[in-house]
Amino acid sequence: MGRADPEEGHLPAPVKPPDGGWGWIVLLGCFVITGFSYAFPKAVSVYFKELMKDFHVGYSDTAWISSIMLAMLYGTGPVCSIMVNQFGCRPVMLIGGLLASSGMILASFTTNIIELYLTAGVLTGLGMALNFQPSLIMLGTYFDKRRPLANGLAAAGSPVFLSSLSPLGQVLLEKFGWRGGFLIMGGLLLNCCTCGAVMRPLDAGMKRKMEKAQDKYEAKEMLPIGGKSEEGISTTDGTKKAKKAKKKPKKGKKLLDFSIFSNRGFIIYTISKFILVLGLFVPPILLVNYAKDTGVPDTEAAFLLSIIGFIDIFARPACGMVAGLKWVRPHVSYLFSFAMLFNGLTDICSARASNYTGLVIFCVFFGISYGMVGALQFEVLMAIVGSQKFSSAIGLVLLIEAFAVLIGPPSAGRLVDALKNYEVIFYLAGSEVVLSAVFLAMATYCCLNRGKKKEPPPEKNPPGGGSDTEEAESDVQEAEEHSSDNHQLPHNTDNTVVAASEEANHVAEEQSGEGGGGPEGHGEVLARDGCNADQTVERDSF
Repeated sequence: MGRADPEEGHLPAPVKPPDGGWGWIVLLGCFVITGFSYAFPKAVSVYFKELMKDFHVGYSDTAWISSIMLAMLYGTGPVCSIMVNQFGCRPVMLIGGLLASSGMILASFTTNIIELYLTAGVLTGLGMALNFQPSLIMLGTYFDKRRPLANGLAAAGSPVFLSSLSPLGQVLLEKFGWRGGFLIMGGLLLNCCTCGAVMRPLDAGMKRKMEKAQDKYEAKEMLPIGGKSEEGISTTDGTKKAKKAKKKPKKGKKLLDFSIFSNRGFIIYTISKFILVLGLFVPPILLVNYAKDTGVPDTEAAFLLSIIGFIDIFARPACGMVAGLKWVRPHVSYLFSFAMLFNGLTDICSARASNYTGLVIFCVFFGISYGMVGALQFEVLMAIVGSQKFSSAIGLVLLIEAFAVLIGPPSAGRLVDALKNYEVIFYLAGSEVVLSAVFLAMATYCCLNRGKKKEPPPEKNPPGGGSDTEEAESDVQEAEEHSSDNHQLPHNTDNTVVAASEEANHVAEEQSGEGGGGPEGHGEVLARDGCNADQTVERDSF
């Protein structure tokens, strides 16, 4: 994601995503960042028992470490958006990696639980937030046609890292204690800096370089005689600067674009995600305790989460591939609604599971539906707002989700303490997820699709199916065609030199006739076939 042009005060023109090439390296970096962001707050829970012994605190006190990490990941979304719009993705990610690593390293030297909150909670959580959001933005700039698959593969980092970081943390705890484990974990988080370093921004610089090369080439062909060639090149460059100076006046750069709230699709998506998050995370949080209360042994109860993670690893890329199909992608918002409906019905149907076999079946279906939701949530948002506004959109969405995260799971825990009944919690969580699915599907059909049928816009961009780089593609193709026409000219014949000399004389005559060339001639280059002054081509049109 390139930064805003300081000369213009607005975002640069979109560049055609390569849908491959260096984008696969960016995808790998996003895979690692997503894994750390979602799995790390859960993986540190293996150290909680040792922390309780050393600091003489309860389980709820140590659990606040993970809660603060997640709160920072979601709640600092607008701050991340402002920093990305101001400085770009790569610098923000490098700073975030350093903060995340330093937080865990400092946590290994803490002497009380409050210091752990500030280091492992606030500092590491903020660092991961500064990595997570920019990585998704960069993924959207590098992929367009293959974006659903890319989002699915990147989202698979969460279950992969969760299944590896938790056992690793247990090994580190046994060999080095919790302080040594925190220190080594801080070193692992330095890999976020490596991932940030590979996030090479795409901007309009390639197009400007191509225009400049074309100008110099044409000037040399038209004025091949000694110093006149250099004069023509300098004249062309000066003309470009003069035209740029005469453009629009400077505008204040938008650090956070609130205009996305005028997008009805974004409003619908935000409301739906808020309702979804209220119930989405409740079942996996309560699953282990629910299984223990039904008489399942501790080891087998913990294995249930491994089943969900294993299924999730394959569900996310598979769902991304399905979402990328030509006949599915225009209706990706409905696929997202189906995934949420599937997840909610799984919660409701499993509320009465009373044995280990029933819980295993629940974990299989929950892993599939949870993976589908994880693979599609950011793909739908990118399709609604486009890559140019995605940095602001995801920040605002994560902030709103932060309130739902702080309301949903804690409220479910209080209900369990009060009612001593998990069945009601599963019914309630499933109903919230089903409600979000129904709301998204109905609102999309009634408010968006019907509105488009009544008043069709000049550009057809169905929900989830439109490409936000069509204009950039046409501009690049036009520039490439013009460049190929120029490069087909002969270079090694005497006729070229003679023709160029005649055109140089023609230019000199016209400049003398116009009184040395006024400002009106700036930025114009004579056509190749001996055209008159009325057949000039504006270079800035590209």
